[in-house]
Amino acid sequence: MYLSSLFIPITKDLPAEAKIKSHQLMLRTGMIKQSSAGIYSWLPLGFKIMKKIEQIVRDEQNSIGAQEMLMPTIQSSDIWKESGRYEDYGEEMLRIKDRQGREMLYGPTNEELITDIFRSSIKSYKSLPQILYHIQWKFRDEMRPRFGVMRCREFYMKDAYSFDLSDEDAKKSYNKMFYSYIKTFKRLGLKAIPMAADTGPIGGDLSHEFVILADTGESHVYTDKKIFEIDLDKYNLKDESLEKMRKDFSSIYAVTDEKYKEREFKEKVEEKNRLITKGIEVGHIFYFSDKYSKPLNCFIDSKDGKKTTVKMGSYGIGVSRLVGALIEAHYDNNVMKWPNSVSPFDAVIIPNFTKNNKENLEKGKKIYKELKEQNIDVLLDDVEENMSNKFKKHDLIGIPYQIILGSKSENENFEFKEIGSKSEILNIEKIKSKLRKK
Repeated sequence: MYLSSLFIPITKDLPAEAKIKSHQLMLRTGMIKQSSAGIYSWLPLGFKIMKKIEQIVRDEQNSIGAQEMLMPTIQSSDIWKESGRYEDYGEEMLRIKDRQGREMLYGPTNEELITDIFRSSIKSYKSLPQILYHIQWKFRDEMRPRFGVMRCREFYMKDAYSFDLSDEDAKKSYNKMFYSYIKTFKRLGLKAIPMAADTGPIGGDLSHEFVILADTGESHVYTDKKIFEIDLDKYNLKDESLEKMRKDFSSIYAVTDEKYKEREFKEKVEEKNRLITKGIEVGHIFYFSDKYSKPLNCFIDSKDGKKTTVKMGSYGIGVSRLVGALIEAHYDNNVMKWPNSVSPFDAVIIPNFTKNNKENLEKGKKIYKELKEQNIDVLLDDVEENMSNKFKKHDLIGIPYQIILGSKSENENFEFKEIGSKSEILNIEKIKSKLRKK
């Protein structure tokens, strides 16, 4: 892709309505454009990053045997009335009527709908366990949408639902999802802390939220620094290993405001290891047993021939929210560096050229062609502009590797730089090698 062809409406001015780093950067670099309060259009740069995050989430869901499906954004009110949540959910639910006067709603979550699907399809314990997930837009009518994609009304989310015969089996599904979440955030270059959490309107008696540390977070975090020392590589997908993993994490003090008790914190955590800061929730998992299956009459035939309610859990990751969270974690002093796994491009070629001297631009086009032939996704900055402005622009965009064709380049050797590091002079073959290994 040539920069001149990329739809990327960069602005110089800091948007007045943007109060946190992620919102500022996403507006300035043309990743999003506000349509109305808390609702955004995702433009090519932001959309590409979000889709890469989505694929990592999908990969890790598939790795634990979860099956992808797709549920609609618009739901009938009937099943919500059947579960008892239609009136209880509150004003965040957007209620509408179709032309026949039937009460509908824009789905804020999908526990009811997935339970309805399951109860009409699965009748025997022999079909269990099952984990189903989809990645879909949701709508919650926030009273005060703010902070860009961090707290908006329409958002892109992965939600999964587990179905098991017993509480014991359901805990195994819960542990699988716990494990996949830790792996997902690790692949995204994030250190996410699993914290015991309240279940809120979802319900149930077991819940963890996954929080990354950030000064702009809405939650206060109280934890033992030892939690960062846990090595995920020592666990695997065997049930006993997953149970040990969850117990190992749960044995280390880590809570947000709702669960915090000062006395308990001081008793359980050595002073030198106490960490009090702010964090951003990027995922939440719940086990709620038969909270939905019972009122919705979701029964299966057990091994002894008796009917029993299926045991359920739900598991959410805010895919669009993660774009903002990554910025909050990696943006510093007007420089952004996307993790390699989700960067919009693998590298950018930045040639210094003028209208009267396009030698570096032609060299850049040659390098561009060679990298594309190696399946390296590269951006060529073919816009005539002084180099100072180019560097500022690309520091904002955050593509992790830069190939600079300027005063330090000579013959077939070019300046190669990773954002935040010193540059080095390399030939094209060494540049290819570095980009393939990233």
